[in-house]
Amino acid sequence: MKLSRKRARAQTLKLPATAPRNPLVAPALQRKAGAHRKSNKALRRGVRSTKPSE
Repeated sequence: MKLSRKRARAQTLKLPATAPRNPLVAPALQRKAGAHRKSNKALRRGVRSTKPSE
């Protein structure tokens, strides 16, 4: 036998096609708003620090 026939052929894996990504998801995730007011913890801290010390 020739050397070329003895060598195993490389097999390619056939994977199932994946669904395309939604192009609107990434920009929407960046637009998510955060809190629009101070947290309760920050408010308590502010009240404590603005009291006049006697």
